[in-house]
Amino acid sequence: MPKIPRSSTQDYSAAMSEQRRDFIETQTKASLSNVGHFSISPESLAGNIENFTGVAQVPIGFAGPMLVNGETAEGEFYVPMATTEGTLVASYSRGMRLTREAGGITTTVIDDAMQRAPMFAFADAREALAFGKWVIQHFDTIKQASEETTKVGQLRDIEQHAVSKLRWLRFNFTCGDAAGQNMVSRATKAGCDWILENYPGKVEHFVLAANMDTDKKHSHLNSLHTRGKRVVAEITLPKQLMTDIMHCPPEALFKQRQYSNMGAFMAGSVNNGAHFANGITAMFIACGQDVANVAESSAGFTYAEILPNGDYYFSVTIPSLIVATYGGGTGLATQHECLEVLGCTGKGKVNKFAEIVAATVLCGELSLGSAVVADEWVSSHEKLGRNR
Repeated sequence: MPKIPRSSTQDYSAAMSEQRRDFIETQTKASLSNVGHFSISPESLAGNIENFTGVAQVPIGFAGPMLVNGETAEGEFYVPMATTEGTLVASYSRGMRLTREAGGITTTVIDDAMQRAPMFAFADAREALAFGKWVIQHFDTIKQASEETTKVGQLRDIEQHAVSKLRWLRFNFTCGDAAGQNMVSRATKAGCDWILENYPGKVEHFVLAANMDTDKKHSHLNSLHTRGKRVVAEITLPKQLMTDIMHCPPEALFKQRQYSNMGAFMAGSVNNGAHFANGITAMFIACGQDVANVAESSAGFTYAEILPNGDYYFSVTIPSLIVATYGGGTGLATQHECLEVLGCTGKGKVNKFAEIVAATVLCGELSLGSAVVADEWVSSHEKLGRNR
């Protein structure tokens, strides 16, 4: 089988990407003429992709403006959304209009942690328990060894989870503006190297990861303990404004919320909302995030109340929103431009971006929920969402 062309010295170049397109076209008889049209520099892609051949172009639309009253995200934002789903941008824009006229969305990052969870095996449960106590006693030294590998990562704490003679140590780090998965892997390994060199007992087996960090898959542990950013977006909507813009009063939307809660409960869902993943995925693609993290980031909770004066309080909580404004794909040309539109480039902007994502999710939840109640869901898709 012929191998895909590579170069040991010039692999990230226009010439090599063209050579690979020619190779694929020869092997498959398919045309890559559109894949080969792009504005980004191939030389900028080292560390982001291998065998660079071209681009998958996803349309970007802007929703908004959206008014946010956050701790770090303050003001009006035009939100870039990369999607091929018709009605999506229009729906989010409708929710943004409602929340803007209601005075804006309050956003708060309430927790921050990125994990790696190594596993240690022992002769029996008693030895595993003794090891756990030893780790607690030596936390400061383990922290020092871990943090020697990173300029910005800080070890917050180490959770312990045990079963039989096995013990998982869930290292919790803050990671500055980076998402941090690679950062915490390197730091956790350094901490574990110190543990293995200095623990006076016998560790029968060690592995750096054994699925308790739940990387790129959701878990109830993440919902309870946070992975990435834990963000709340909330708003109180005047009753008349909801009726005028969304064509449904708070009472009708609240009743639908109870039905949706029960449906999610019966289905065993990790989210009692409508479609967190839509807004998150569209923003992740536009802004250079690791899209596989949608598996964790799209889990969440919606909560609503009808207040004594008839107004509607509504909130979304995203317990494991994994985002970055530094590293990964955030520095690539088009992705960087989208982050610039949001004012989320430069140091110390990751919480601002997280708040904007959460506020966007809230707008999408209100818009879709209202469309279902007002019986406008199908008709809007018929009008905007069918590519004929």
